[in-house]
Amino acid sequence: INAFLEEGCDLIITVGFLMDGATQAAATANPDQLFGIVDVDFVNFDDFSDITFDNVKELTYQTDEAAFLAGYVAASVTQTGTVATFGGLQFPTVTIFMDGFVYGVEYYNAQNGTDVNVLGWDPATQTGSFAGNFESLDDGRTLGESFMDEGADVIMPVAGPVGLGTAAAVQERGNAYVIGVDADFYETANEYADVTLTSVLKNMDASVYDLIEAVVNGTFEGGLYVGTLENGGVGIAPFHDLDSVVSDDVKAALAGITAGIVAGDIQVAP
Repeated sequence: INAFLEEGCDLIITVGFLMDGATQAAATANPDQLFGIVDVDFVNFDDFSDITFDNVKELTYQTDEAAFLAGYVAASVTQTGTVATFGGLQFPTVTIFMDGFVYGVEYYNAQNGTDVNVLGWDPATQTGSFAGNFESLDDGRTLGESFMDEGADVIMPVAGPVGLGTAAAVQERGNAYVIGVDADFYETANEYADVTLTSVLKNMDASVYDLIEAVVNGTFEGGLYVGTLENGGVGIAPFHDLDSVVSDDVKAALAGITAGIVAGDIQVAP
């Protein structure tokens, strides 16, 4: 951040919740400098809850809405009746995915009279499984193998590159699928295309582009942006090569579920 300040950048964009403190400090010390930060809503951090930044645009994503759809799909395709999710570290931007995933599975159960079980996360107690990092492929592999040993045949890792270790384990063992997060695994990790059911997307490209465009046009406004299903800020990726795995009935149901979430009629998290 200091290096970019010295270079006189019009806009400095930081990425990730671990950048919250540094961005807050820089924005306070440099009130005329424009910032953007991805994946942080400062009101969710106690240290910043009473601070308003006119020079920071906070880009956040209501990923529980999209993860709900992924959970519904996962519950529809499981052959074992067990699916799983885990995180890298227990941060709100991680567990929001896991909340939505579990609620989507539970909604499928309620609508279809099934009893699909979710391993790795309990939204009610906010407890579950975490790798403890966002880097170790080995940890992702170990967690994936453990969940498959317990019967899970669809796994959603919310752990960055750790999830690629899970995808490798799923691919090697077979008869299971992985769900990507943030970006479309089919595009970013195509070597696992054959086991990637879908991905929960943060459409960061669109929101970051809009932020930059606002700076160029002189219309920048600080404050919070929330990407939702309604505004296209979140969604799920196409099923690509596994399209035939998802039934037409489930595909049709997703449209109605999306409308229900947008209308506020379907609860996607605690």
